[in-house]
Amino acid sequence: MRNIKIIIQYDGTRYQGWQRLSDSKSTIQEKIESVLSTLVGEEVQLVGSGRTDGGVHAEKQTANFHTRSTVSCEEVLEHCTRFLPADIVVREAEEVAQDFHSRFKVREKIYRYTIDNGLHHNVFSRKYALHLPQRLEIETMREAAKVFVGQHDFRSFTKLQTKTKSTVRTVFSIEIVEKYPFLYIRICGNGFLYKMVRLMVGALIDAGRGQLNAIQIKDILRKKDKNNPIEPAPPHGLCLEEVVY
Repeated sequence: MRNIKIIIQYDGTRYQGWQRLSDSKSTIQEKIESVLSTLVGEEVQLVGSGRTDGGVHAEKQTANFHTRSTVSCEEVLEHCTRFLPADIVVREAEEVAQDFHSRFKVREKIYRYTIDNGLHHNVFSRKYALHLPQRLEIETMREAAKVFVGQHDFRSFTKLQTKTKSTVRTVFSIEIVEKYPFLYIRICGNGFLYKMVRLMVGALIDAGRGQLNAIQIKDILRKKDKNNPIEPAPPHGLCLEEVVY
């Protein structure tokens, strides 16, 4: 049995997210599994580094699958290029050790959220950047971002519906870079809960609008209560930039 690791780039606009769904074929995982299964002549089950929500993009999503097939990694790339839709690309494929696991071996994940803060939206980036014409107070956002850095219980910043799974995560860094009219929020952590990144960005946007401050965000984090006024930022501005092992 061989273990093949692949690196995937996708535009999530027309998909319901990464994870395969029982009632839909419109997921990234399902599309790739279907193409790979045809190539290797057996059912392929991809293991991804994690889920991305519907409408979220990825530059370097990582996944792996086991197969008895002898097809080369070059054939994997060629077949995927030929048969996957244009908005999904398998960029790399390599055989790895049997114990490699795309989810359990992750050391850190890096997400990037893009905001178009110009008066008029950019036609060519409108599917990949949230347009906010109101000028944001970037220094206020940077101050608020410091609240999230470190190990915390992010129960207030997830829509995860479970009482058994740990909601403790570590955020290593948050970088906010302005290249007017675009604003890039880059978040690096050891893992993220369901909608956690989008809720964090939503809080930072509220801070930039003057609707929240660092003290209030810290209080929301401390209370561990999902019933708070923060709304998740829309998915189309979010991109999984890289997964580090």
